[in-house]
Amino acid sequence: MHANHRRRPLPARVVADAVSAWITPPPSRPVAPAAEPAPGRTLLRRLGRLDRWAFDRVAAAHLPGLEYVLPRVSRAADHGVLWFTSAGVMALTRRASLRRAALRGSIAIAVASPVVNTVGKQAFRRKRPVVDLVPPIRIRWKLPTSHAFPSGHSASAAAFAMGVAMEAPRAVAVPVAATAAAVAFARIYTGAHYPGDVLAGLGIGALTAVGTRLVWPARPPVAHVTRTVTEDVAINGDGAGVVAVVNTASGENAGDRPSLLPGPAEAAVHLLGRDLPAAEIVRYDPGDDLAKVMEEAAARAEVLAVVGGDGTVNAGAQAALRHDVPLLPIPGGTFDHFARALGMETAADAVAAYRGGCLGRVDVAFVTPAGTRPGDPAEIDSVFLNTASFGAYTELVDRRERLEGRLGKWPALAVAAWRTFRHSEPAEMDVNGRRRHVWLAFVGNCGYGSRGPAPTWREHLDDGRLDIRMVTAGRRVPRVRALAAVLVGHLHLTPGYKHWEDGVLELVAADGGLRLARDGEVDSTAPAVRFGKRPGALKVFCPRNPPR
Repeated sequence: MHANHRRRPLPARVVADAVSAWITPPPSRPVAPAAEPAPGRTLLRRLGRLDRWAFDRVAAAHLPGLEYVLPRVSRAADHGVLWFTSAGVMALTRRASLRRAALRGSIAIAVASPVVNTVGKQAFRRKRPVVDLVPPIRIRWKLPTSHAFPSGHSASAAAFAMGVAMEAPRAVAVPVAATAAAVAFARIYTGAHYPGDVLAGLGIGALTAVGTRLVWPARPPVAHVTRTVTEDVAINGDGAGVVAVVNTASGENAGDRPSLLPGPAEAAVHLLGRDLPAAEIVRYDPGDDLAKVMEEAAARAEVLAVVGGDGTVNAGAQAALRHDVPLLPIPGGTFDHFARALGMETAADAVAAYRGGCLGRVDVAFVTPAGTRPGDPAEIDSVFLNTASFGAYTELVDRRERLEGRLGKWPALAVAAWRTFRHSEPAEMDVNGRRRHVWLAFVGNCGYGSRGPAPTWREHLDDGRLDIRMVTAGRRVPRVRALAAVLVGHLHLTPGYKHWEDGVLELVAADGGLRLARDGEVDSTAPAVRFGKRPGALKVFCPRNPPR
């Protein structure tokens, strides 16, 4: 090649196109827009951010005086120790409402705890919070290693508090609820849970407690009573004019209690002597004629007080009706259904009702031989305030009384129930003119709200009705199923169960004999009987401000 030969310069247009191509990036391929997240997922992300923000605020908060208290409250609730201890204390009292509250709260925990720990935590597997912002003074014990959602402590707290609130008076329910709230907040304050974990646990626990009502309806604190406004009674602060008949052998006072501990009747006598020193106290011994003792006491009393179980109160009601004096029932037996229906669970409640001077009128039911004219004085001799029963129940009572001296009341009741359900047979009788084979029957004074075979609570004591519950059978009753239905309180699951309300019931026993239990006392009656009502016949004391 010739040395003087030179390369030709590129045309200016070519150079300009090359530079332009280098500066300007090549056109990119069109990219599809990113899919927006689903609304549900977006909501969960927002709730998660809010949950973490709330946790950080609580972790950074300084609450003087609670740095030491809340961690200990949280620790006390481990494994339900705080709640089961509270239930034990309530169960030791003689107040039926507190015993029911303790049992309902414990049942609610027993259901809520496995639901949360076995189902909830394994389903969500949420990690525990990072506790960098939580002061070490709050983390005094080893942090839990299980999953966070939902909070088991909060579920147990809500279950127990809600269960107690459905049965106990406000004076007990409010402190329990406040303690449950403290436990729930302490789980966040100590860094164990996010607020969402706690809220979910509280919801599960509350729903579990409410769900117990499906198998065990909550009992109202007091039945409605028609208050009298035209009748007056002399109220003396020292109890002058009050004659109190005391049955020290009734219910829990006899046989099954250590002698070092006074029974309910003895405790009531002590209270009457202290608060109503001018009241006359008459002790009834088992060998005495109870009806005669009541008659003599009512004849000289301005107020007839009765300390004992429902059978003793029944005898007092008969005497009060004959002499037209107000009755003051004082709990002193095993169940005390009538006194508790009025809102008086202890002798102190009864004394307060007397001093309040509030009188009411309640219905009484009766059972008399067929053909007795309405209004006949014989009706008073056969009244009942709670229930009358016949069939298998009277056999159960007979067996229990025979075993009670050897086994004690409650073991004897269990053994008697088993033997009765194994061997009892339906009885043939005419019920309101219809032939039936009756296995078990109860007649209640006023409508009962409980579902069990032996109703225990009422919303009214003045509705003018008889509550009739009966199990009839044309063949042998399925024993195991019937026994289970009776024990769990769902007698309507038993084949042949019938329930209705009426003002009268007529029975004729085909075999010529009828054994009847009135308010727990068993006796033989005529083969043909009539049940009826005397609305508003009995004057009773009732609390001026009944518990709610």
